[in-house]
Amino acid sequence: MYIALIIIVLFPWDIVTAYNPVTPASALFIGLMFALCFGCPFPKFNKKSSKYLLQASVVGLGFGMNVVESLKSGSEGMLFTVVSVVGVMVFGVMFGYWMHINRKTAYLISSGTAICGGSAIAAVGPVLHADEEEMAVSLGVIFILNAIALFIFPPIGHFFDMSQQQFGTWAAIAIHDTSSVVGAGDAYGPEALQLATLIKLTRALWIIPMAFVTMLIFRDKKAKISIPWFIFLFILAMIVNTYCGLPEAVSTWLVWLAKKGLVLTLFFIGASLSLSTIKSVGTRPLLLAVALWILIGVSSFIVVELTIP
Repeated sequence: MYIALIIIVLFPWDIVTAYNPVTPASALFIGLMFALCFGCPFPKFNKKSSKYLLQASVVGLGFGMNVVESLKSGSEGMLFTVVSVVGVMVFGVMFGYWMHINRKTAYLISSGTAICGGSAIAAVGPVLHADEEEMAVSLGVIFILNAIALFIFPPIGHFFDMSQQQFGTWAAIAIHDTSSVVGAGDAYGPEALQLATLIKLTRALWIIPMAFVTMLIFRDKKAKISIPWFIFLFILAMIVNTYCGLPEAVSTWLVWLAKKGLVLTLFFIGASLSLSTIKSVGTRPLLLAVALWILIGVSSFIVVELTIP
């Protein structure tokens, strides 16, 4: 049954009509419903598959982007990225202290909100020697809000009549994880997809300095730092597509394949959510995550509306 769902998610009517009604958001919803009704199947497989498939999909999207145009379009969001990362971390640690939340849990939730969701938590967690419970709570709360964001951001963007550039910038800053950022951008439009992907991956590079700062704060200079190498492959893909005269048919096929991978990624992510994950989060960590999400979501929306046409 699980394999049949994967086939349906990927190829419902593609071969006959070249149209696939299963979007990243609907794939996530299908996975969520399956997990909540039948439990979380193959949790280790889902976790590893979604991680590497997302990375491969992001690299594939780079073959449909022009590096010069992308960097020019994304320059407006870079400064606010710096300010928002630092601001969310400061407020997150302060709110966590005030709410009497475990120090490491508050730090992990702040990192996930400030940078790139589960990837940031997975990279920073080992540096500060977070235990399984702290990691599970942090990943769980970020995962829940990340799933919600994919469903509510495109309608909000349409309601306020945001341009492609406005929405792409806002989604990259305000949505936690790369998977939902790319999914929301894809749902809004091609320009929003390209811009959201570029800004989000630039934001994800903050994992590296964040890990070094974490080592100094928690005084562990021997900790191993995880570097998101796939981001450099994404940049390389853009360079190849821009300067190497890649045939249009090839780049179109690679982008199509990447979007298929993204749909399957979000299905796996949805299928990883279980009732036990939801129950394990707890009220105070969830409130902290929601407060930080509202802070970054509202502030970034206002800045985007005022500064980007």
